Amino acid sequence: MGICISSESSAIHGAPEEARDENVLVFEATKLLRGLSSAYSKQGTKGLNQDAATLCQVYGTTNAAFCGVFDGHGRNGHIVSKIVNNHLCSLIVDQKKVHAKIEKKNIISHVETVEDESSSLLNKNFQEWKEAILDGFRVMDKEVKLQENLDCSCSGTTAVVVIRQGEDLVIANLGDSRAILGTISDGEIVPIQLTTDMKPGLPCEAERIKGCNGRVFSLKEEPHIQRVWLPDENSPGLAMSRAFGDFMLKDYGIIAIPEISHRTLTSSDQFIVLASDGVWDVLSNKEVSSIVWAADTENEAARAVVEAAVLAWKNKYPSSKLDDCTAVCLFLQKKPHFLPVKSGNP
Repeated sequence: MGICISSESSAIHGAPEEARDENVLVFEATKLLRGLSSAYSKQGTKGLNQDAATLCQVYGTTNAAFCGVFDGHGRNGHIVSKIVNNHLCSLIVDQKKVHAKIEKKNIISHVETVEDESSSLLNKNFQEWKEAILDGFRVMDKEVKLQENLDCSCSGTTAVVVIRQGEDLVIANLGDSRAILGTISDGEIVPIQLTTDMKPGLPCEAERIKGCNGRVFSLKEEPHIQRVWLPDENSPGLAMSRAFGDFMLKDYGIIAIPEISHRTLTSSDQFIVLASDGVWDVLSNKEVSSIVWAADTENEAARAVVEAAVLAWKNKYPSSKLDDCTAVCLFLQKKPHFLPVKSGNP
């Protein structure tokens, strides 16, 4: 498949002295990913670090890359996120190969006009990735369920994945981790959100959950957080609407079907950031894009984001427990001289 690094990889090394402990994961990606990427994860104060992340070069084809962030939750969330982190990447590309072979057989006798060929190839490629992702996520959820001696009834993980193939991005999202794109507009860097946070408060998500007899409501002590509950019991109170695992709620509207989209890159697009909600809960899209753009080098960007998020947690919620914070930054081209971040909505 190519060169990959993840939170389970022996490629994690060379961390600065202050970061060399069990609470911090540093991805040294300078050589592996041509110096145009970085990833960094820091444990919060809630317990084990339940986040995981992957960067993969030469993914399935010589002109593709894979990025993923996985945020576990529940008693065994740290195990689920690591399982998904270690296997989802290869499951998707394996499914892509299967669909490509099927498509090749189907078009042997089919002739297209020159005018239709370009757009048709783009649509076919995206459709193959989409089907491969859907199948890969479905198989991944089954594999999690079949794990021996692992209770995932109330444990699971999010998954936000970006696949870059040439000038095309394929984005898949499950849960409330997020991906953004940093692009230059009117001479300034601006963030574009690539995913929707899949939470129970979204009308379409709440409708599906309630249609499956699940319940959606918030607790009095945290009215801003909508949660998913069993029909006749105030449990477990999941704060997202899609996830791997969480099998207690799979009959009540929680699904492992990702939201999938496509985007064609332009010369103005500079970088992609994937991060767990520990980052997004305290930093806006604009703040994150500004931090990445201001980083001295590409492989320092992810650490800068995570450290800013940790500081923001301490300043905004001094009495609350700090969440795990993980970020992956993939630069689409060599970073030019610093440009200011455009003001406006995050």
